[in-house]
Amino acid sequence: MASLQTLSKSFPGWIFFCCCCCLPLLLTSSLPLKGASTVHHACRLRKINFQQPYIRNRTYTLAKTVHALDKDTDNRLIGQQLFVNIKENNRCYLMKRVVEFIVKDVLLTEVKNQYPYVEEVAQFLASLTSELSSCKFSGKKENIEKNLEQMKNKMEQLGENGKTKAIGELDLLFDYMENTCTDAPKKGGNKKKN
Repeated sequence: MASLQTLSKSFPGWIFFCCCCCLPLLLTSSLPLKGASTVHHACRLRKINFQQPYIRNRTYTLAKTVHALDKDTDNRLIGQQLFVNIKENNRCYLMKRVVEFIVKDVLLTEVKNQYPYVEEVAQFLASLTSELSSCKFSGKKENIEKNLEQMKNKMEQLGENGKTKAIGELDLLFDYMENTCTDAPKKGGNKKKN
């Protein structure tokens, strides 16, 4: 304690203290360097978003309930076909766009009053896309738009069952979003549905 008091009374002592104690802490901190790419971080979600049992259970329960009503077992809206010709660094951006579409054109339409938990799941998914608001694609956007359009067209071709299928695949959407937008992928997203 006496040595700190001595240091505090002299200017050179403060310089010595800062150089020996503060500078190493600053150099080893995890602050981003100027000019470092923020694209990677803009397209990343915190793993904790997907580890909340409450919202995971709500999403999976909703998907399971509605999946039982899905009459079409041949088609899949959410699957690996979404990633055809999409570079890995653009997959989170693509999933953000898919989620935005599912929330706006499926969950927040007339179906929101038909099934349990729709509004809660829609709010959760909307919060994820909000967190990804700075997530942009890199390179050419054509393949992203093409794959997204194919998914929309397939849903439209299915008619009334299109929205049912989309809601029945919310568990897959949840898993794909987790796998493509977090740094530590969790098992899932490639699981097959019966």
